[in-house]
Amino acid sequence: MTFVEVIEVVALVTGLLYLFLEIIQSNWMWVVGILTGIPVAVSFGIQHIWASMALNIYYVIMSFVGIVMWIKASKQTSEGAYHLERLPRKVLITSLVATVIGIPALIILLRVTHGQETALDAVAFVLSVIGTWWLAKSYIQHWLVWIVADAVSTVLCISMDAWMLAALYAAYAAWAVYGYFLWKKKGEYIA
Repeated sequence: MTFVEVIEVVALVTGLLYLFLEIIQSNWMWVVGILTGIPVAVSFGIQHIWASMALNIYYVIMSFVGIVMWIKASKQTSEGAYHLERLPRKVLITSLVATVIGIPALIILLRVTHGQETALDAVAFVLSVIGTWWLAKSYIQHWLVWIVADAVSTVLCISMDAWMLAALYAAYAAWAVYGYFLWKKKGEYIA
C-alpha cells in the first residue's frame, strides 16, 4: 500500500464513524472530525487538489467551533431530542450568493494555481463550507447541502482514482438522506 492509500483507509474508517456520530447528533462527532480531516487534507495536498485540502483544514477548525456550539445547544433540548435551529432567510440568501460568486471565483483561482479537477473541486469546496457551517448551527437543511456536496465529492474522488475516499463520500451522500429524516423526526427547535 502506498502512503496515500494508507491515509485513505484511515479516512474511510474515521469518516464512517464521523457520519454515524453526526446522524445520532453526538458531540463526539466533532472530535472524530479532527481525526478524519487531517489525513484527508494530507491526501488531497499530495494530489494537488488544493480546495479540498483547504476544505479539510477548515473541517478541523470547524470541529473546535462545532463542539462548543453543540454543547451549548444540547443543554437547551429535552432528553433524547436533537437540537435544531431554524434557518434564517438572511443566512439562506447569503449562502446562495456565496455559492453563485464563490464557485466561479474559486475555479479561476484553482486554475491559476494549477489545481486538478478545478470545477468539481470548487463546487465541493463551496457547498461543503456552507454545509459545515449549517451543521454547526444545527440547521436541518445542512443535510440537503451535503447530499449534493458529497455526490460531487464522490465524482471528484473517482476522477482521481481515490476509490476509498469515493466510497466514503458516496456513503456520506446516501446516509445524508437518512440523517435528514431522522433529524426531522427527533428534532426540537431551540431558537
